[in-house]
Amino acid sequence: MKCIISIIFIFFLTDCVKKQQTIPEVVPIELSTEYSKNPAVIDETHPRFSWINSATKENDIKKQMAWQVRVASKEALLKTPDMWDSKKVASDQSTRIIYNGKALQSRQDYWWQVRIWNEKDQSSKWSSPAKWSMGILDSSEWKAQWIGAPWQGEAHFPKPEGGPDTRPIDFGPPAPLLRKVFVIEKEISKAIAYTTGLGYFEFYANGSKIGDDVLVPNQTNYGKRPNLPNFLINVEDNFTKYKVMYLAYDIKNGLKQGENVVGAILGNGFYNPAKFWTEGYGTPRFLCQIHITYTDGSEDVIVTDNSWKVAKSPILMNMVYYGETYDATKEIANWSTNKIDTSSWSNATIRKAPEGELVAHSANTDKVTEQISPVSIEKISEGKYKVDFGVEISGWVKLQNVKGPAGHKVDISFNGNLYSGDNSYTFKGDGLETYAPRFNWFVFSGIEISNWPGILKKEHLIAEAVNTKIEESATFNSSNKMLTDIVTIWKRSQIDNMHGGIVSDCPHRERSGYTGDGQVACAMVMQTYNAKNFYHKWIQDILDAQDLKTGYVPNAAPWQPGCGGGVAWGAAVSIMPWEFYLQYGSMDVLQDSYEPMKAYIKYMQTWVDDKGIMFSKRTGADGAILKWYNLGDWVPPGELIRDDLVHTFYYWMCLDIAAKTAKVLGNDQEAERYKKMANITQRAFHKVFYSETEKTYGAGGGNIFALKMGVPEKHYKDVKETLVSNIKMNKGHFDTGIFGTRYFFEVLAENGLNQLAYEALNKTDEPSFGHWLKLGSTTTREKWSEEGSHNHPMFGGGLVYLYNYLAGMKPDPAEPGYKHIIFRPQPVDGLTAISYYNNTPYGKAGISWKNTTADFVMNVTVPIGSWATICVPAAHKNDVTAKSEMEGRVSPRFIEMKGDYAVYEIDSGDYIFKSVKQ
Repeated sequence: MKCIISIIFIFFLTDCVKKQQTIPEVVPIELSTEYSKNPAVIDETHPRFSWINSATKENDIKKQMAWQVRVASKEALLKTPDMWDSKKVASDQSTRIIYNGKALQSRQDYWWQVRIWNEKDQSSKWSSPAKWSMGILDSSEWKAQWIGAPWQGEAHFPKPEGGPDTRPIDFGPPAPLLRKVFVIEKEISKAIAYTTGLGYFEFYANGSKIGDDVLVPNQTNYGKRPNLPNFLINVEDNFTKYKVMYLAYDIKNGLKQGENVVGAILGNGFYNPAKFWTEGYGTPRFLCQIHITYTDGSEDVIVTDNSWKVAKSPILMNMVYYGETYDATKEIANWSTNKIDTSSWSNATIRKAPEGELVAHSANTDKVTEQISPVSIEKISEGKYKVDFGVEISGWVKLQNVKGPAGHKVDISFNGNLYSGDNSYTFKGDGLETYAPRFNWFVFSGIEISNWPGILKKEHLIAEAVNTKIEESATFNSSNKMLTDIVTIWKRSQIDNMHGGIVSDCPHRERSGYTGDGQVACAMVMQTYNAKNFYHKWIQDILDAQDLKTGYVPNAAPWQPGCGGGVAWGAAVSIMPWEFYLQYGSMDVLQDSYEPMKAYIKYMQTWVDDKGIMFSKRTGADGAILKWYNLGDWVPPGELIRDDLVHTFYYWMCLDIAAKTAKVLGNDQEAERYKKMANITQRAFHKVFYSETEKTYGAGGGNIFALKMGVPEKHYKDVKETLVSNIKMNKGHFDTGIFGTRYFFEVLAENGLNQLAYEALNKTDEPSFGHWLKLGSTTTREKWSEEGSHNHPMFGGGLVYLYNYLAGMKPDPAEPGYKHIIFRPQPVDGLTAISYYNNTPYGKAGISWKNTTADFVMNVTVPIGSWATICVPAAHKNDVTAKSEMEGRVSPRFIEMKGDYAVYEIDSGDYIFKSVKQ
């Protein structure tokens, strides 16, 4: 009997081992909450979770069929979660899973993890735990008061009289230092500082700066500015929402038992800018509320009030458009420690709270993202040096371990660029000194240093690139190196312009979040970077900047009254959320944006005439029609096309997006209504702008916009021929402005003219990206000539053609976020190889292909949770071989021959397709 029991037990163990071996090596990774990994603070009461399913290359998992999320108030409780256990949910969803547990509490930490089941009902291991922390959820919980320096009043610096190049005479007093002393007598369990400062701030505890953030908080419409209607570009201060972002810093390790000191330095930022392009809000101010929890369960709360002490810092001047002046002889040693006498310090003054609602800073902050050593140093004269860093960045130059006599001042200028200001440093004179600016960034590839003491060496300087932290998610390469180089200089320009959670038009001159530039480039950005929390924040800024009464969306968000634009700028309220939905599959962004989309359409309708044509004719403060409200396209290499044509095109596009958005949200009745309105606008566009005699909608982009919209079949052949003729007249170049160029290459590719698109992109004479490269540019420019800014990312919007058409990878709007991927490469003469891979919401996806005289070979990668349609260039089905690169995978499924393509469907995995040429 014992023998039989032993045999049964052995069989049982063997069976268990076999079952364990059949469980695939797959695990959810890259857990994120509200688009961020382990966010330090959020205030969303039903946060949304996402993950990516990772597996070894050899295993056979194709799909997620179910998931289970568990959430706990302590990591140790995850096995028996006290907040939420979703149990097993039959679903393939792995993005934006909505928390549905117990009510979340202010200032609490939460942990979560997930496991999934595959198509064989096998469960994965539990993921590693992820964490998030809640902010202050109820405004009544804020006990802190806004404080500032007593030598400053409430009012911001006045804007200097004159044009964009005028400077204030007086930059005001030095930046304030603020500090607070308090005593801790118990063992600390947790200590979090909820804090912000306007315009910028740095936070300190016991002598050390907390965190590596710079130029925080992110930029928003902080509050009311009653003078807005009086400017050249006048907008009523009637925005949908005003807000101020606060951060949460874990300072437990920065505190100690006994006497402690916390402090802050305040900068002017965009709260007090004093520049033609902007309007200020007030003088710098600071808010801080520290919650210290002890191991015995008790708590202390330290808040800003007039008991805080304040003194003047060695930052004599800091202005985002004018630079920074620093005098180290005026440093107060140990100012944020208990090692100084503060009897001469003043008490802080209570400041007016901004109208903006305090909201958690859940998007990425600005950081030092790159350090670049000098390429060369040239001595011009005694004490004067010219330094080249090789690439143009936005950031600053850090002086490292340098010596100079006390009171000796050096001046730094940046490529002769006056727009982003100058920097000066006065030596303290007591040994090695290190310095970097705090509250401004400069734009430069080189600098000139004047009055340098001694010999300047490379090790004395480092250029630090500064931008909103954003991870590159894609790789792109091509056998034509120029294409790769074009993408490289665009990327540099793009990140140079990302500060404060917005994208500016240029990082030096205007520094404003132009919505037109933003919408035209956003698809390219989203397919190059992990830009989820960045655009989630900026889209909210655009929605917040909408006029509550009229639905008007201004030319920049957050709004600054120097920003010109027009209909295509406001159209960002529709285009940017729709692109976000396509790239990331997040329906909630459409839910947030749908009503604002409709409100903007209602505003646009006030400018539609009885022919169905839209022509915005807003007037300035003096009642005259002002072009800076009513721009159509912008900065083409030749003449601008008709404004009303561009306005009507974007009116149609907003209607089209509203129809598609309504359909996604299940509102079929409104979807049909907006579709009919779009069709009526489309017909009006053709009737008014098409010339029967010349068979054109006009050069300079007219035919591009028409083909993007869709022209009547009877005119299609003629319009296409006219477009080809225009391009040949331009010697193969495009002739479009920023909006026409966005669609130029893809419209050609969509209409059988891909070779022309490639050749236009492959030019090296003006106008072309290649011409910029020949000129030595490391960034993309505002104009195709030598004029204007040399750091504008907007023309890069058209480069998405490289990913979507030339390489050939696109998301399917019917299953967005790369749930269904469409691979359809469009090879051209002169290009033998290309590759594009991107980390989608489901994981790495991409394509690489090689085109020779004998065959066309393409490799594709489809992540777990996605499926794909593959279009292989081929004359006949029998010319194609298709296989999986994984053992035991089902072969690609042939669907049909469609034109010159063999069409297949595949599940997740790595596949290779080969088409033999006859």
